[in-house]
Amino acid sequence: MQQKTQTNRLNKELQDFNERQKKGEDSGISILLVDQNITHWKGFINGPSDTPYGNGYFQVDIVIPPEYPYKPPKMKFDTRIWHPNISSQTGAICLDILKDEWSPALSIRTALLSLQALLCDPQPDSPQDAVVANQYKTQKDLFVKTAKEWTQNYASKNKQEEKVQNLVNLGFEVGKVREALLRFGYDEEQAANFLLGG
Repeated sequence: MQQKTQTNRLNKELQDFNERQKKGEDSGISILLVDQNITHWKGFINGPSDTPYGNGYFQVDIVIPPEYPYKPPKMKFDTRIWHPNISSQTGAICLDILKDEWSPALSIRTALLSLQALLCDPQPDSPQDAVVANQYKTQKDLFVKTAKEWTQNYASKNKQEEKVQNLVNLGFEVGKVREALLRFGYDEEQAANFLLGG
């Protein structure tokens, strides 16, 4: 019974996302299912323009546990990002609503919007990445410069399209290339290995 309730809830959330997108009310976030699996999504966040993440397009892996909506979704950034509350190595996120402050009244959409807000307002006193947090607190100009460089290098739509073209030039079909790159957070090497059957 709980699984049916969860599936109904997730289908409703998906429908809400789709309706908002059609109306142009997506607030710079979007989602898609991985392999048509209702419990594995990819979220996409446009970096807020007035931050070092502006013009970035960030991918978030979302795994929905069987206890959802009573337990939060497991989320991590697939796209590398330089931010005090996000691990620069693993993409793990430190955000209260993804832990103790989760409520069944929240949704995947509100979690993604909270991540987008976190990009605007880092919380260095509650860091996921101590090195980045220290830089944010003691060398703000260097932090901003590094965050912009990482956004350009890892979250630029132009760079992502370049990776698509590189793999298409190797003889792979464009649709399969995009799917593989999405699956692996635009890691070109992992996507190529997947396409080669490795």
